[in-house]
Amino acid sequence: MYEKLDGRKRTSYCGEFNETQLNTNVTAMGWVGKRRDFGGLVFVDLRDRTGIVQVVFNESTFKGDYSKVDLLRNEFVICVQGKLVIRDEDTYNPKLPTGTVEIRVDDMQVLASSNPVPFLVDEDTKVSDNTRLKYRYLDLRRLTMQNILKLRSKVCKITRDYLDELGFLEIETPALGKSTPEGARDYLVPSRTFPNKFFALPQSPQIYKQLLMISGVDKYYQIAKCFRDEDLRADRQPEFTQIDMELSFVDQEEQVMSIVEILIKKIFKQTINVDLDEKFLRMTWREAMDRFGSDKPDMRFGLELKNISHVAQNCLLEPFKKAVANGGSVRVLNAKGRLNELSRTDLEKLVNFVKSCGAPGMSYITYGEDGPKGPLIKFFTQEQLDEIMKICDGDKNDIIFFIADEDDNLVCSSLGKLRLHLAEMFNLIDENDYKVLWVTDFPQFEYSKEEKRFVAMHHPFTCPKDEDVQYLFTDPARVRAKAYDIVVNGYELGGGSIRINDQDLQENMFKALKFSEEQIQELFGFFVNAFKYGAPPHGGLAIGLDRLIMLLVKTTDIKDVIAFPKIQTAMDLLTGAPDYVADKQLEDVYIKLVEPDLKDE
Repeated sequence: MYEKLDGRKRTSYCGEFNETQLNTNVTAMGWVGKRRDFGGLVFVDLRDRTGIVQVVFNESTFKGDYSKVDLLRNEFVICVQGKLVIRDEDTYNPKLPTGTVEIRVDDMQVLASSNPVPFLVDEDTKVSDNTRLKYRYLDLRRLTMQNILKLRSKVCKITRDYLDELGFLEIETPALGKSTPEGARDYLVPSRTFPNKFFALPQSPQIYKQLLMISGVDKYYQIAKCFRDEDLRADRQPEFTQIDMELSFVDQEEQVMSIVEILIKKIFKQTINVDLDEKFLRMTWREAMDRFGSDKPDMRFGLELKNISHVAQNCLLEPFKKAVANGGSVRVLNAKGRLNELSRTDLEKLVNFVKSCGAPGMSYITYGEDGPKGPLIKFFTQEQLDEIMKICDGDKNDIIFFIADEDDNLVCSSLGKLRLHLAEMFNLIDENDYKVLWVTDFPQFEYSKEEKRFVAMHHPFTCPKDEDVQYLFTDPARVRAKAYDIVVNGYELGGGSIRINDQDLQENMFKALKFSEEQIQELFGFFVNAFKYGAPPHGGLAIGLDRLIMLLVKTTDIKDVIAFPKIQTAMDLLTGAPDYVADKQLEDVYIKLVEPDLKDE
């Protein structure tokens, strides 16, 4: 029953038919959606990537073999020819752009049939994620998914057009490179021609784009595929895409940030018609942690953290006093006006939630009609309680949560997670609002308890603040970096830094990170040597394309915006990857399999 097109061409895509084409002969092609059979009269929703048009088969006027119409089922691929006419007014469909017209079909070709589908390709069909991803080619037929793919393509075009105007060159960097420490596990690729040696897939184009600056390229960008073998979450995939850029002859953050601001504003305006603030907010990393408990704070609501260490250090509660004395802090968060919305069970759940975030525990004081109450009251004088109330802008019907620990960052981050949790509980977030800010002055180093040393918070090529270079060896925790992140609604959308271009400073950075000369040469020798031949001042930034699309379409699951994503275990349900390979393939790359030790799993 299958027929050839024989040179027939579409006159329009399904979603583009309109009343300007009335009473003309048209040809449309697509997939069969909903089908309604009234005996001799069949209505079909014909769908392609642009939308749906209703086509009508009338047995009395159909010129072809009408028995083929009776055989049509969901997802058959057909070509129809007929006249575009106005619908009867009482059958208009205001939900569709084509809802006032229909094609009265004279003839049809069945281009391909379809087996019964595991789920209907319909916006309202509820399907599990695993089923959607197993049959991703069906899921992608939905108009929602088609629109996401189109939007993603448009974002890439806006980016290319803008950066091209500024004189950037689009340059591809290798997918097979050298394994270097960049924070996450590398995906390794064995070499057939070099036994027992491996390539690594790039976690980012970082080293290559800096080499391009040394090469005199001046302005580079790339929409780059990156790979990281790390535990997944809703906004993270093992392979992801970055809008990556680097500029020469810049030594100030503002020179990079201003370019990115314009790009982000262009993308939001030209895709979803949102005008972002003329000037994005600015905040140092320290301020972000102090006020919001996060280096990527969601600015769409309040619930700011407050530091009461100076009060707590003089109270009668030993854990509070000890935390402050040992370099930690006591901080609070006031859930203003929410006391009556939280039961004792709710409060117990919040305490357990904070413990799951790593905090040792949480206490609270309630302020009802009779004043402050709670187990903490007896440890504070009335004067101290009054001061805490003033710091927190406390009032009746408030509940103030306290966390104390010797690790100040743990206190901040735990309260920061509680802040987000409460915002969701109390529905404080406006989903139609977009708040963008720059977080700057990140620490150059962070202490690794596992390695018992300071490691680079970003990477070892990030330039420290000029005034902090003196502390590289004497007080590394004090050193701030010329690093900057762009944050949108609590998501780290992108990050970058001004790079080190001075040979001596780069050598000292490696020494501060406890790299030996042998390790430097083994891991970065080719890179360090390049700097001996004149490296310009340079800096750059990478924007997470997938996260950007997530924000534009208002989803919280990154799998929704990637054509063929992986699930939580990094498996591709569509193809079954990763999978076993033939013994011969393993022999070619000198690999022998070892049975995994499953006793601890």
